[in-house]
Amino acid sequence: MLAQNFQRKDAKSQSRKGKQRRSFFGIFFATLLLCVFALNSSSCSSNPVDLRTLVPAESLVYLETADLAAALQPMVGSDAFKKAAASQADLSAVKGVSVAIAVTGFETSEERLTEDDSVGRVQPKFVAIADTKSWNSTAVAFAERGLGGFVADVYRTEPTLEKSQKHGGTYFKWTAKDGRKAFALVIDSLIYFSNEETSIDKCVAVKRGEAESIAKAGKLPTRVPNSLASGYISTDGVAQIAALAGLSLASQSSDDEEVQSAVAGLLPQLIRGTVTDIAWNASQSSLGYEDKLLFGVNSETGPVLAEVFAPAGNNYDALFQYAWNKAPAITLYSLEKPNVAWRGLLLTARSKVDAFGSQMIGEFSNAFAEPYGISDAELFLSGVGPNIVTLRTDPEGEKVALLAVVTNAEAVRRSLLKDLKPDKPNSDALGLDVLRDEDTMAVFAGNIIVIGDPDAVDACVRSKSGGTNLAAAPSLASQFRPGSSAVTLSTETEQAAAVADLLAEKNSDAKVPTIAITETRFARTAIERRTASELGLIGWLVEKISAE
Repeated sequence: MLAQNFQRKDAKSQSRKGKQRRSFFGIFFATLLLCVFALNSSSCSSNPVDLRTLVPAESLVYLETADLAAALQPMVGSDAFKKAAASQADLSAVKGVSVAIAVTGFETSEERLTEDDSVGRVQPKFVAIADTKSWNSTAVAFAERGLGGFVADVYRTEPTLEKSQKHGGTYFKWTAKDGRKAFALVIDSLIYFSNEETSIDKCVAVKRGEAESIAKAGKLPTRVPNSLASGYISTDGVAQIAALAGLSLASQSSDDEEVQSAVAGLLPQLIRGTVTDIAWNASQSSLGYEDKLLFGVNSETGPVLAEVFAPAGNNYDALFQYAWNKAPAITLYSLEKPNVAWRGLLLTARSKVDAFGSQMIGEFSNAFAEPYGISDAELFLSGVGPNIVTLRTDPEGEKVALLAVVTNAEAVRRSLLKDLKPDKPNSDALGLDVLRDEDTMAVFAGNIIVIGDPDAVDACVRSKSGGTNLAAAPSLASQFRPGSSAVTLSTETEQAAAVADLLAEKNSDAKVPTIAITETRFARTAIERRTASELGLIGWLVEKISAE
């Protein structure tokens, strides 16, 4: 979600506070969905409005759909939704309704809980515009009743309402007892809604031709034919979100203020020095949705990443015999030279930060490999083949394993954690070479290494004889198409029920598995991630809204 909390020193306090203060942005979108369903289906014959022409050019984030019903249809029509929902969602009332949301800035604040603990709050300044395609009287009624109820829900108290005529339309201003405010403006069939008055004023100025729109600024990608929804994060938006992400990550990294400060400065440098902007497009696919994310990269970084992450051919047959097919997430890496890719990634990252940040990256780079029992990542990758499999066997992602074909046994063994020692009982039981310490196990099965959490490794090794591996599930294995540097197949069971709970009514004990296949490719100008899934990124957003 765009609204987020970050907690210093006390994660439990953050959780309590997060429940007390709900996401303004999230509840608005949820209320928009629910209240628009309640609008009668009568509509006026006004010409459709291009909402891009109403949004300020300096907007940091922009999301839009030309038809809310069309954007939601693949989700509510999916097998997962039908299994999770006790009733079907009726989208007829939102057919043709277009919606745009723009984030114009972020506001940070800090609230002290105790003498030692405090909560930081990041609130987006946003404006949402909905073209209801209805008569003005209907749109006004919706704003007064529907949005008024929403504001009361957010503020957890009945706010005072001031209603007036402004900007040639009906203007609403809600004020909570603690002074927080919300604003709406209805002009013809259009509803503007925001958590700050200035954002609506800026949109009105754009509508009158007094300020440039995001459509004329040339920032937004060209609309894709048959697109269900799309979005864009500008260069300035990337920079501001990177700074906020740095603060959030820093608060979770350590209680040491010096470490927090270093982390808070490192991540923004990395992101700003690499990513120029982000574009998203959702379209319909045979599985349901295809979400395409394009991370624009600068002219220095793009060619380097495209070269070092060039995909190799797919040859996973031997590894699939040990890849447990019940794992919630499985990722296949295809890299011509894995060690060169790793080295290129580190060198690129270190070139984007200051001297202190470069030192930190160098010192902590191998920490990413430690959960797999590897102390020297580059040395390990120099001793394995181009195809690597990683997986996690638990929903939390704590039990992980890595599978690879060993091409240089000496390099691989030297790269492992020094605490790993021969485990004779397990070696005798499995008939394989096993190394073990308290937290990690490595199994050498011929020229295959399976290493990581002992439970995850055990599940993989036993899957070969138990017939629960990817080699024994060709329909599942066929989801991994060649041509990508990385492909992830993930499964989860909570999303469908959350979506059904918001848009219809969920079955009481609904736990419906849904899969998503994400492919990552590196080009000279962008990093492309394509995800095919039943519920899509739209479903993920609805799930987060439902959790509010």
